[in-house]
Amino acid sequence: MDGPEQRLAILPPELRAKLDALTDDLRSPEGAGGLLVAFSGGVDSALLLAAAVRGGGPVLAVTMTSPLQPSGELETAREVARQLGAEHEAVKVDPLADPALRANPPERCYLCKRRLFSGLIALARERGLAEVVDGSNVDDDLEHRPGKRALVELGVRSPLKDAGLGKAEIRCLAEALGLPNWRAPSMACLASRVPYGDALTAERLGRIDRGEALLRSAGFEQVRLRDHGAVARLEVAPSAIASLLDPDLRPRLVAGLKELGYAYVSVDLEGYRTGAMDEVGERVEP
Repeated sequence: MDGPEQRLAILPPELRAKLDALTDDLRSPEGAGGLLVAFSGGVDSALLLAAAVRGGGPVLAVTMTSPLQPSGELETAREVARQLGAEHEAVKVDPLADPALRANPPERCYLCKRRLFSGLIALARERGLAEVVDGSNVDDDLEHRPGKRALVELGVRSPLKDAGLGKAEIRCLAEALGLPNWRAPSMACLASRVPYGDALTAERLGRIDRGEALLRSAGFEQVRLRDHGAVARLEVAPSAIASLLDPDLRPRLVAGLKELGYAYVSVDLEGYRTGAMDEVGERVEP
């Protein structure tokens, strides 16, 4: 099979130019101090880390672990960093220790990003690294993401966005570079499954995580389990909705979700989409 350089060579020139610009942007001048990459292990941060490694300067990938992260994320991050030959650390944090964040207000994402990236900036200083970068891309500007304000306030750069890269281009480059997670589904913070105003607890987030793991084990790739207290509202790709109603599978999924504490299991007929909890604005679910 052709190697990454051969695959990159046949990409559209404008896309290869964006990768070159990204790599140059992440190439630290001698003595500049290097980079700390906020590394979830998703395809965006994986491409960012790959470009930083290609840039040749000092790079540290840091994955934060907390009750808000889906299970399996850390293992994926470790494996991708290993394949890229990047130094990697996992840092355990507890955003739920903040009562304001735990109350789950509409600005939850801002509060969380502010807390987590302040910690990354402190770690970068401790390690003598000059800059913290994250994997936000241009498509993120099309969605409601209050956390972007925290990144701007803290001076965290988003090189993928600066290079003009959207999600489809990121996946294309990740595939060309041979990244193992190039087609992995997006994995958002588990708190995004809970209606604003409903308190966040480790127990509630844990059952969401286990419920989504159950769905993935049944063959559904892109899933969201929106937690409305007693009700589990399932979002899968529109093309996969009919599969949820399979007479052999449906009883098993319902039983598994009821074992997790849900009294009712519903299917969202609109299917998976990002930001579903923002569709009701700042209303608090009854």
